[in-house]
Amino acid sequence: MAGTMPHAIFVETGLDGGATVAAYAAEMPGCAVFAPTDEEATAGMPRRVEWFTAWLRDAGERAPDFVGDNWYEVERADAAPGPDGIGRAAFSLDELPPSPAEFSAFLTWLELAREELAAALDTAADRAPDLVHALDALARQDLASSAILGASATVAGDDPIDRLYAAREVLTAALEAAGPGADGVRRLIRLAIADDLRLAGRLRGE
Repeated sequence: MAGTMPHAIFVETGLDGGATVAAYAAEMPGCAVFAPTDEEATAGMPRRVEWFTAWLRDAGERAPDFVGDNWYEVERADAAPGPDGIGRAAFSLDELPPSPAEFSAFLTWLELAREELAAALDTAADRAPDLVHALDALARQDLASSAILGASATVAGDDPIDRLYAAREVLTAALEAAGPGADGVRRLIRLAIADDLRLAGRLRGE
C-alpha cells in the first residue's frame, strides 16, 4: 500500500439522482470526495487524502505515505441500479482481492468509519425526514452487501439508528465469514466506509 506517483482516482457519476459525483482514491478504500461536478470531486482529492491519512493515524492505524499530489482519473462508471441491489458503481480494482493484512486493516477502517458516524449522530440535532432516509439507505446498503456475501438477514425496529447499527453488525459478520478472497469484498468495504464518512461530514456541516 505504499504511495506512488501518480495516484489513481475512480469516478462514480449519477449519485443523488445525477446531482453528485464521487471520486475515490484507488489506494485507500473509503477515501472519497462527493461533489456536484467531476472537477470539484477530483480536485478535492489531495486534501481528502491528507484528512483520511491523518484520521487513520490519529486512531493508531498505519496509513500510506503519498509522494506528490498528482491524482488523476483512470476509470469512471455510473451508479446505475444493478442486480446486486446496491445501485453503485463498480471498478476494475474492486475485483482485486485484498491481502489478508489489507483485509484486516480495511475491517478496522470500517469500524472507525461507523464510530465517526456514531459520534456525529450523537451531536446532531437534525432528525428531519431526509436524515432518516439517509440512515435507512445506509442500512439497506449494508444488508444488500451482506446478501452479496451470502448472508441473508433483515433488521427490525422503529428507530433508524438502531437499524443502522444492526445492519452494520450483519455486514461485519458477513465480511469476516467471507474473508478477503470473496468476490467484491474491496468494493463493499469501499462503499461502506465512504458513505459513513460522507454522512458524518454532512451532519457536522462539512
